[in-house]
Amino acid sequence: MSIFSWKSKPTAAAASRKRRGPSRRVILKGIGGFTLALPILESIRPREVEAAGEESAPPFAIFFRQANGVAAEQNTNEIGMEPERFWPTQTGALTPETVNGRALSELTDYLDRLLVVRNISMFNFDYADGHARGALQCLTARGPVVPGVGGDSEANGESIDHRIGAELNPDGRDSLFMYAGAPGGWLGGPCISYRGPGQRRAALHNPINAYQTMMGVDSEQFELVIARQNSINDLVRDQMQGLMSSPKLSAADKQRLELHFDSIRDLEDNLMCNLDADAYASFEGKAPGYASDLGDEVLLAARAHMDIAVLAVACGYTRSAAIQIGSGNDGSTRYTNLDDNAPMENFHYLSHRRMSHDAMGAVIPNSDLLHHYVDIHFMRAFKYLLDKLEAIELINGDRLIDCGVAVFLNDLGNGPAHSARNVPFVLAGSAGGFLKQGQCVEVNNGEYLEGNHAQMLNTIASAAGVRKDGDQYLDDFGDPMMPKGVLSELLA
Repeated sequence: MSIFSWKSKPTAAAASRKRRGPSRRVILKGIGGFTLALPILESIRPREVEAAGEESAPPFAIFFRQANGVAAEQNTNEIGMEPERFWPTQTGALTPETVNGRALSELTDYLDRLLVVRNISMFNFDYADGHARGALQCLTARGPVVPGVGGDSEANGESIDHRIGAELNPDGRDSLFMYAGAPGGWLGGPCISYRGPGQRRAALHNPINAYQTMMGVDSEQFELVIARQNSINDLVRDQMQGLMSSPKLSAADKQRLELHFDSIRDLEDNLMCNLDADAYASFEGKAPGYASDLGDEVLLAARAHMDIAVLAVACGYTRSAAIQIGSGNDGSTRYTNLDDNAPMENFHYLSHRRMSHDAMGAVIPNSDLLHHYVDIHFMRAFKYLLDKLEAIELINGDRLIDCGVAVFLNDLGNGPAHSARNVPFVLAGSAGGFLKQGQCVEVNNGEYLEGNHAQMLNTIASAAGVRKDGDQYLDDFGDPMMPKGVLSELLA
């Protein structure tokens, strides 16, 4: 058997739609029929791929969702006038000065790759609850199946992460949907990804299960790896060694492969560290952090999900991934106070500024500042994702971050008002030059347009490569009553 083989990457999209040429990747085959896809290599590739110049990864989208709005300027009954702690000081070029003192300052290293989008508003559908309206609408741009039922609501349409995967993934494979945080809770925990009306997707909760899904490893193979305290890499060790010793392999390709194998082992090391002793011994363990109510543990699990998402897009497993942190209102997670490193009250309390899940509890002193600290935690986690995407260099010298778009989004504009206006979207990466970068942009000339959030989702999907017949940008995703088209202000 050859130490590697070439495998084409089909698409599930309609044949009438114009697509880029088929991708070719090295596939290592090992113990128990296990296969491991590798990044595209410059040294070993078919002539047709070389002639086509396919040296870069196809566009993709990774969504990272935070609940409860951000600590933006507002006047609340609980605190009074709250200062701006999230949005840049002005539109236009992003600089360290324009994000100074904002949660976005955590992304200073990537300002030239960011597109911060203001004035995106959701539609005020009758969900009878602000969190249901935001969480269930944030990736679907759809109203409820049954109006006015609050926490029992379901979205009346497909989510954009699923649409991207359904259109572009090989073999009709589902996009990845991953969740970190306590199970259950408001809206039942995982709640942002849908196959269609009322068809909520189950999330991959345990990062180990997400890893097995992405790697195509069955439980027996994974147990074998655990028992030997080895790595998935060891299932294809002979093929790896043969490939790495090939005289055809360039120094740059060796570096790419070493980074790839190291990323796999680092991910596994992090996952194994989260296994308790009993569960590790039985091979059925759970990473405590993925179902925790402690923010540090939840965000550690989220970083593991990010590692998986990056490997998945780098190897062509998927063109889309969504990562949700916390339930519909993130009402269990207690993030760390940056002043004393102690767990704060649960995030939903902080977003309400009160010791309750409604407007009746005692006011929490400095809760607006504590909300800002939660925003900082999320921006640090988002930076981790960007660091991972930046670390992968492609054949043509591009970085993986430049090929697709990583999306930070929130399903509310602020707390405690639960506003559907000015919901945050921060895009990182140009999707191969499709999107502007290094800018804070206010769409629609700053004028309120209810439901232009659907246009944002159309824009992201188009950036990821989804097209209508005739190679036109996707322009009709979401509820039929929503504004149509893409946001031209965001296009490069």
